[in-house]
Amino acid sequence: MSQSRVSQLLRALEGRIGARLLDRTSRRVRLTPLGERFLAELRPAYDALSGAVEGARGAARGLTGVLRVGFQGAADERVMAALAAVRERHPGCEPETVEIPMADPFGAVREGEVDAAIVCLPVEEPELVLGPVFSRQPQTLLVRAGHRLAAGRREPGRERGAVDAEELADCPLVAPSDPAPRYWREFMAPPVTPDGRPIPRGPRVRTLQEGLTAVAAGRGGMLLCAPTAEYHGRRDITPLPVTGLPDSMLGLVWRRGGETARIRALRRAVEEECGAFASARPDPLKRPVVERGDALLTEDVARLR
Repeated sequence: MSQSRVSQLLRALEGRIGARLLDRTSRRVRLTPLGERFLAELRPAYDALSGAVEGARGAARGLTGVLRVGFQGAADERVMAALAAVRERHPGCEPETVEIPMADPFGAVREGEVDAAIVCLPVEEPELVLGPVFSRQPQTLLVRAGHRLAAGRREPGRERGAVDAEELADCPLVAPSDPAPRYWREFMAPPVTPDGRPIPRGPRVRTLQEGLTAVAAGRGGMLLCAPTAEYHGRRDITPLPVTGLPDSMLGLVWRRGGETARIRALRRAVEEECGAFASARPDPLKRPVVERGDALLTEDVARLR
């Protein structure tokens, strides 16, 4: 479309609205305050329309292209099985994995660096949609080998090696640094125990490897889900199950208004291959509802928010 035709259409739109959307000079063109507001309000509808068109095209010709999927910590066997299922069902679509730093769990999705991501809950980002929820796992505390919390853990009737959440009041916790949202950082490293006792603040880290290094150096403990803790096992770090904390859960997220045929294919594969026990139904005006069969999981999600 020519520049003159674009200018003609913009002037026609301004005529219908009854006000200028652009300030024009001989050297530059920029949005008016009304134009900025109009663009912001129009963007979700445009993205949804673009996604619908792309979805129809994908259905007509078969899915093609790269599907970039972010992950945190480790992409376990179930996640890899889901990606393999996408590849098998849609040979023209090539899933690629991208590691997401702990310090910025949602930025890559928000900025379009990945199409979707497997992230640790909770998720309270208005720009993102929470899809299938899966992998409910108990939390594990990682401490330096020989740490006092690792000693004397075989009392009768007590889970071997278990640490009660109240004991975290005596253990500084390693936590993600900014720009991770505060609510997410506080789930990864709670500031208080369930009974309200303050938990010492440990070092802030950008990546999982930085966190493991801090733990091995004796600078604090770090909470991870059990599979991730096992996957990253080291001789200089001791994993201890923790009782009294909410379980860790994973969820598939993507940018609101950016759902494509590739993302829908990934969502179906995650639901089937990862044993998803909940799936959010995105509503552009409401926080996603999470369901398991006919029973709502709001209690589970509320504990994570």
